[in-house]
Amino acid sequence: MTYATKIGLALAALALAGSAAAAEIHIGYQKSSLNLIVLKSRGLLEKKLAAQGNTVKWTEFAAGPQLLEALNVGSIDFGMTGDTPPIFAQSGGTQLVYVGYEPPKPQASAILVPADSPLKKLSDLKGKKIALQKGSSAHWLLVRALDQNGLKWEDIQPVYLAPADARAAYETKAVDAWAIWDPYYAAAERALKPRVLATGEGLSANYTFYLASRQFATQQGKQLQVVFDALSDNDDFLDKQPKDTAQILSKAIGLDVATFETVVNRRPSFRVSWLTPQVISDQQKIADRFTELKLIPKAINVKDIVLPPQ
Repeated sequence: MTYATKIGLALAALALAGSAAAAEIHIGYQKSSLNLIVLKSRGLLEKKLAAQGNTVKWTEFAAGPQLLEALNVGSIDFGMTGDTPPIFAQSGGTQLVYVGYEPPKPQASAILVPADSPLKKLSDLKGKKIALQKGSSAHWLLVRALDQNGLKWEDIQPVYLAPADARAAYETKAVDAWAIWDPYYAAAERALKPRVLATGEGLSANYTFYLASRQFATQQGKQLQVVFDALSDNDDFLDKQPKDTAQILSKAIGLDVATFETVVNRRPSFRVSWLTPQVISDQQKIADRFTELKLIPKAINVKDIVLPPQ
C-alpha cells in the first residue's frame, strides 16, 4: 500500500465531516522546502485542487520556527520543517500533527568557520559565539556537536539569528561560527569558501517533516489527501529529474543552479513516507535532550501528535 493511500485511510478515519466544500489551503514553506517549492513551481497541486473547486495560498518563511508560529495562530494549515521546530512547537502548546517525513540528510547541514579561523575542531568552540536559528535543525546539530565533544551548552555563546542575519554576522566576523542548513550552507560554500568543522554525519539524521494543524488534519481530510497525492506525484519527478529540479529551484529561489545541484546531491531521496517507530524514537531523543537542557518549556511525548495509521 502506498504512502498516499495509507494517509488517505487515516485522514478519512479522522475527518469529522470530510469537508468537500470549497476551501483555500494555506501552505507554508521555506527555502529548504525543496519538495514543496518544486510542487509550487510545477502548478501540480493547483490542478488537483481545482478539480475539487479548491485553491491554494503559498507563504514563505525564514525558517521552521517562524513557519510553525504561523501555523499556531492559524495563518497556515500545512508546512514543512526540519526535526527541531516541531519539538519546540509541541512543547509550547501548538496544536499540530506530524503527517509525513523524508529520509535522513545528515550532509545537508553543517557548522562553519571562516577559512582563516583559528578554530580547528569542535572542542575549540568553547567560549565562542555561534550563530544559529533558535529552535531549528541547526540548534539540534549544535547540541549534538557539543555533547559529542565534551562541551556543555553553557560553554558556548549562542547568537540566535535567522539565516540571512546569521550569514551577515558570519561574514563580518561578529560571530566565530555558524550552524546552518541547505541551501544556505551550499550557497555559503560557493561564495564564502568556509571551513566545515562538522556536518550532521554521525550527529544528526536531519529529517524533513510535514506537519499540519490538528484542526486542518481532522476537519479537512480530503484536502490534505489531495496535497499528499500531489507530493507523491512530485516525488517521482524529483527522483528522476535532478538537473531539472536544480533548474526549477534556482529560478524559484534566486540562487545559482550549481548551488542547487549540490543541495540535491546531498539528499538521498525526497520520497515522503509514514513516520516509522524509529523516526518517532529519534524525535523523542531530541525532545528529551532539549528538556534536559531546559531549552523547551516542558517535556513532551512526540507520539502524541503523530497522525496514526488506520
